[in-house]
Amino acid sequence: MAKKIIWAIVLIVLLVLIGWVSYGYYMKLTMNPENPVATMEVEGFGTVKMELYPDQAPETVANFIALANRGYYNGSSFHRVVKDFMIQGGTKNGDGSTEPTLKDLKDDGSDDKYSIKGEFIANGVNNTIKFEEGVVGLARSDYSQTSASLTDESYNSGCAQFFIMTQENAGLNGNYTAFGKVIEGMDVVHNIENVEVKVADNSEETGNTEESTPVNTVRISSISVDTKGVDYGLPDTLEYFDYTNWFYSQYVN
Repeated sequence: MAKKIIWAIVLIVLLVLIGWVSYGYYMKLTMNPENPVATMEVEGFGTVKMELYPDQAPETVANFIALANRGYYNGSSFHRVVKDFMIQGGTKNGDGSTEPTLKDLKDDGSDDKYSIKGEFIANGVNNTIKFEEGVVGLARSDYSQTSASLTDESYNSGCAQFFIMTQENAGLNGNYTAFGKVIEGMDVVHNIENVEVKVADNSEETGNTEESTPVNTVRISSISVDTKGVDYGLPDTLEYFDYTNWFYSQYVN
């Protein structure tokens, strides 16, 4: 009789353990992890926190996390500020003319520049985030203004530069990668939006007379990302398209 009771107790314990393990496994499979959150410190302005959306733009989020947590953005600046539109930053030299190399992305990287796939509807990715106030997007080039044959190169030219919307702009929807949104510090973003700017470039060569360059540097002290314990890995990188060399080969040589 005693043996039967002992075996009954053992069986009950085993069933409880199996149920507990199964429940934990089920919860792990069905519960979505918390989204990563980027914390950006802007010198003289304050803190901005941005929630990132890997379910919408996994390559872009992985790239941003890797660069941020390796210190790429530390000491960079917002080089382009357009009132009632957005603020843009993300290059080391502070003027928007440089991009990171594979060495900035990973320990065994080279000095080669790279880009990542544009994750938006026009490029075949079902990213449903709309460009409203506070949304974070990945900047890219538009080489198609020079030649319609460069649409793919334009769509996939983004890498490190990002922008934060200060006002809704539906014209960007489906044509640029949206990958995050400000959840704290939107007042800081608007304060940056209102800094004094100067004419960025009025040369005949570029024809760019947009007033967007801050008179005084708006420096990003640091950006770090809390991944909530999730390893997002590294993005699939693409070969960098050298527009300058392409242009000279087509129109100069």
